[in-house]
Amino acid sequence: MTVERIFDEIGHFKRFQACLYFAAAFQVIACGIHYLASVFLVQTPNFVCGGPGNITEVLYGNLTASSLEDILPIFKAGTGPLVVTTGGGEQWQLSRCHSATRINPRPFTDTLYTNKTVKACEGTFVYDLTEVHQSIVTDWDLVCEKEWLAKLCQPTFMLGVLIGALVFGDLADRIGRVKIMMFTSLCQFVLGVSVAFSGNYYIFVVLRFLLAMVSSGYLVVVFVYVTEFTGIKVRTWTSMHVHAVFAVGIMVVALTGYLVRVWWIYQIILSTYTSPFLLICWKFPETPFYLMAKGRYKDAQALLDRMARFNGLECRLKVEDLLEPEERENGTALLGQEEEEEERPAPSEKKLSILSLFGSWRMAGRTCTVWSIWFIGSLGYYVFSLGSVNLGGNQYINLFLAGAVEVPSYLVGCFAMDRIGRKKTCAPALLLAGVACMLIIVVPADIDALAIALCMIGKFAIAIAFGLIYLYTCELYPTIIRSLAVGSGSMICRVGSVVAPFCVYLADYWIYLPQLIVGILAFIIGVMTLLLPETLGRPLTTTLEEAEALGREPVKKNLGHKDAGDGLEMNQHEAKA
Repeated sequence: MTVERIFDEIGHFKRFQACLYFAAAFQVIACGIHYLASVFLVQTPNFVCGGPGNITEVLYGNLTASSLEDILPIFKAGTGPLVVTTGGGEQWQLSRCHSATRINPRPFTDTLYTNKTVKACEGTFVYDLTEVHQSIVTDWDLVCEKEWLAKLCQPTFMLGVLIGALVFGDLADRIGRVKIMMFTSLCQFVLGVSVAFSGNYYIFVVLRFLLAMVSSGYLVVVFVYVTEFTGIKVRTWTSMHVHAVFAVGIMVVALTGYLVRVWWIYQIILSTYTSPFLLICWKFPETPFYLMAKGRYKDAQALLDRMARFNGLECRLKVEDLLEPEERENGTALLGQEEEEEERPAPSEKKLSILSLFGSWRMAGRTCTVWSIWFIGSLGYYVFSLGSVNLGGNQYINLFLAGAVEVPSYLVGCFAMDRIGRKKTCAPALLLAGVACMLIIVVPADIDALAIALCMIGKFAIAIAFGLIYLYTCELYPTIIRSLAVGSGSMICRVGSVVAPFCVYLADYWIYLPQLIVGILAFIIGVMTLLLPETLGRPLTTTLEEAEALGREPVKKNLGHKDAGDGLEMNQHEAKA
């Protein structure tokens, strides 16, 4: 694009762009926070049915105590009856969701007594508050027959993520990037604090759903914003490392969850971490790409002058120099582009749809593989993140590590994809994730550290594949269906994020089952990825015939064309959103 000349004149990533980049990326921490905050908001501590009042003695195995709270830290569901006696001489057998009165009891023993009357708990539960002082589960008794309500919190949040990306992505193209960034960041703060004061479960879910929409909206738009302010020489790095800032948010959740064990205080603190951003976001300028596209040439010129001054350069570039000859004659860029396309007889008049991605057996196989990578990238990312607290050991350290391993993964991914190629980076990453997760099967049950290490290797590898799939998709498809390919892939990605919480809940049956499922899928999709063509060093294709021909000839590295994908006005990188 002609507008790309801006960065040749005023720098691809100098002081002005760097300040905007780090300021805009700072608010991404809030997105990472809200996406993963639920791991401690809906934490379910050990619990047991409340039973009768006036308990004088509690018996569990060969242990005795004077209250249920004393015995709960060591109580395990399904391991034997928890028996209590009351001041009136009654004996009760308690489990998590039922209580039973012993009829004509024998001497006080922990043996399973069959002559009893059983009834379901009626909203009276006793919780082990040594680890979790207060969560929405303990406040609203979201256990037993209400357990599904607690498990529905994260899927509804991810549904909000899906809808928010669609709504705010479209609005950003209509009314501008900065307005959407200001609105969504303000709503993140207001809704985040409001969640802490939700009076019941249903208000909590609705507020979290709206919070998901604005968090997703900011994440989508900020990728566009930083991309349109950075030149092609650094665009891959700047867009991918926004993911690293998201990972910082995950680490903040782990640290805050460790320090604050009351859910509403925890929620308020998380929501205020990035509040300083609200003091500066109103000073953000609109992007030169957006101003030019909307015909606001006077504003665009003022922005170019401001950027040049801040970067210590003299601005010799005029907006008129960025216009095509036809655009200069017609006065507006949009009018010129429209007339140019009307005069140009092109096959683009052929109606394109989602079926165009399956136009031949070769393209159909490619599309299925690419969609699979989008799906496993999102599914694996959230299964490893959300499920890290179930791996055994210290749940706070596990979640912190799940965020920390992402930072080097993006460094490795950026370096590898420009050196050895997209396919040779993506496929080994998926295969490594698959092997690491499947090895969990042979890990002895008492060695938590080894299982956790394998899961972190899986998260590291899946993050590499997840970070590069947007660019790889752009390069695998021709211009006429490129946006369609990326848009459909991002939708499949969001399906993965909605499915991920349900996959995490399979840990109730076996603690490592979610990771094993991701590992098997990642390995299969990694093998499929080996069948994709390499795109490093190849020019972007414009026709379906050129796209189909990818991989049929040996790749010739073009040193003058370091990164075909960097030249795109792309990277709306909706991956995490």
